[in-house]
Amino acid sequence: MRTVERRAKYLLIGFDSDTLILHLGMSGSLRILPVDTAPDRHDHVDLQFGEQCLRLRLRDPRRFGAVLWTDTPVAEHALIARLGPEPLSDAFDTDHLYTQARRRRIPIKQLLMDGTVVVGVGNIYATESLFLAGIHPARPCNRIARARIALLVERVKQVLARAIEQGGTTLRDFQHEDGRPGYFQQELLVYGREGQTCPACGSIIKARRIGQRTSAWCPRCQR
Repeated sequence: MRTVERRAKYLLIGFDSDTLILHLGMSGSLRILPVDTAPDRHDHVDLQFGEQCLRLRLRDPRRFGAVLWTDTPVAEHALIARLGPEPLSDAFDTDHLYTQARRRRIPIKQLLMDGTVVVGVGNIYATESLFLAGIHPARPCNRIARARIALLVERVKQVLARAIEQGGTTLRDFQHEDGRPGYFQQELLVYGREGQTCPACGSIIKARRIGQRTSAWCPRCQR
């Protein structure tokens, strides 16, 4: 093993000429264990490196994860090649998102969650970012002014940076390597708060399905 990198939700373990691509799915996890640790029901893959007495084990209760080996440049792999920029990188900027938005008529929330546009902005973070930017999640993306797109880019970066600082968002089974949950859930402003009052104006938060995902918003703050 030479390198360990990440691209979107894929872990890339680089060897001399080939790459192992790992995806943890919805509930998968990796653990470093003694080599003689017996596998449990949901343990599926062990990675043994040389003569070390430890191994890396993939646990995936729902079996939505993936383990793939490629001997071609990983950037050209079908799962990687079409991915959009990382949201905290300089490549995700106003010009990029505005250009993508002008090409389509889909709701802005669906655009944010499209991995070919930008990776890593899931349902929770898209919902929170749109609230902070004052943009209704169902607004057609090609009808949003450039200045509002610029603010949205700022808010996406702000929300993700804060979520990382808080260790992520634990809603069900996410946890750190030491078992701690992510604490960003305690700071959610609208996600999961349908029927409660908006923290900014006191209006009742509404929710509906947009692009097969539940979307919450404030009818007064978001237009």
